[in-house]
Amino acid sequence: MQLEIINPANGKEIAKINQDNKASLSEKFNDLKKGQLDWQAKTVEQRRKIIMIFHDLLEKNIETLAEILTSEVGKPTQQSRNEINGARARISWLCSNAGKYLADEYMVEQEGMGEKIAYEPLGVICNISAWNYPYLVGINVIVPALLAGNTVLYKPSEFSSLTGLEIQKLLLEAGVPANVFEIAIGKGNIGAALLEMAFDGYFFTGSYKTGQYIYKKVAPKMVPCQIELGGKDPLYVTNDVEDLKNIAIGTADGAFYNNGQSCCSVERIYVQEKNYDAYVQAFVEEVKSWKAGLPTEEGVYLGALTRPEQIEILENQVKDALEKGAKLECGGKRINKPGNYFEPTVLSNVTNDMLVMQEESFGPIIGIMKVQDDEQAIHLMNDTDYGLTASVYSVSQKRAEAILSKVNSGTGYWNCCDRVSAALPWSGRKHSGFGATLSHAGIRAFTKPKAYHLRGDWKK
Repeated sequence: MQLEIINPANGKEIAKINQDNKASLSEKFNDLKKGQLDWQAKTVEQRRKIIMIFHDLLEKNIETLAEILTSEVGKPTQQSRNEINGARARISWLCSNAGKYLADEYMVEQEGMGEKIAYEPLGVICNISAWNYPYLVGINVIVPALLAGNTVLYKPSEFSSLTGLEIQKLLLEAGVPANVFEIAIGKGNIGAALLEMAFDGYFFTGSYKTGQYIYKKVAPKMVPCQIELGGKDPLYVTNDVEDLKNIAIGTADGAFYNNGQSCCSVERIYVQEKNYDAYVQAFVEEVKSWKAGLPTEEGVYLGALTRPEQIEILENQVKDALEKGAKLECGGKRINKPGNYFEPTVLSNVTNDMLVMQEESFGPIIGIMKVQDDEQAIHLMNDTDYGLTASVYSVSQKRAEAILSKVNSGTGYWNCCDRVSAALPWSGRKHSGFGATLSHAGIRAFTKPKAYHLRGDWKK
């Protein structure tokens, strides 16, 4: 059976590729099981050198890779290049720091007695990944898992399968053995089949509904299961900010970059009364200045949405907001042309009971709400089921951190938004998931610690 790949920018078929089945998945799993001990036996430095060749191959092939990525997910070509370069930066950090965080850690060093922690690989890892940033979210799992000595079965989303195959191709070209990294191709039924297999750890990036299903299925196995889910990320502009125009430009990009199809995109904006009108005006001016169209055209900022089903969700959020008294500042409807296009949409005078302020949009839409003070803003920022990121714009770091300390989110931003760093843990709370990728925590997430008590004339 074949998987049909559709270009979301024009609705045309790009390719048909063979899907996996239970028999092929079982064969791949068994190969990975056999290959794991040999891969673990390599030093971290040997594994690091191979991964850095992969890093260099991404740069060498960036134009072809960006073209493929744009063709299947619909993001502008320059944003595809940006994603690949961002992935390379993460690989560099992970490879530079893997040796330090995977090395034996000596906790007690006394004559006649030593105590250390060794970080052993989990074994064979299953990674069920997302389509919105297949290089970035893929690298978050694939690279630290391989560096730590695991083998990986990687299932890309059916919406980014061609990119998944390119990742596999370049990893093998870099020197990763075929029985160390395998790929599973298919839709949800293939993901479900993976849940029935005896992996040593599961790592998922995607929606809350699917993440909850996976967690329930994996729990009886008593193996690590890490879930990275979506967000309804709030942003608060206080009354002490000064450069409202540039703040509006930066935060508009934080809301609409990649068509808002990011778990850490700004999805709710709260502005203190003093700055509300001026901020909304500057924000809307910026949004209206963008070019929307075919993602392969030069200068396009808003390309096609990846999933056609998302358009109906956006339409319902607009309808609900307008019925409840919101003002439509711009956009509000699908663009009548082949492909999956929706106008960049800004809603003002919103209230927190509107769908656009409660349910994940994952598209080019934002609600902007007026608030009286920090206390009200904190209450509203916490008033969703999600807890991924939160942003505060203020001249005072002390004030911003005081606010962020009261917001239940895995990441806090002061005077910035929609940002990820390889040096910091990426983690969610509430319906945004649990566990961590990136940073030392994200490297060690792919290990199991072993405690050693060393009595005698021990040596490092």
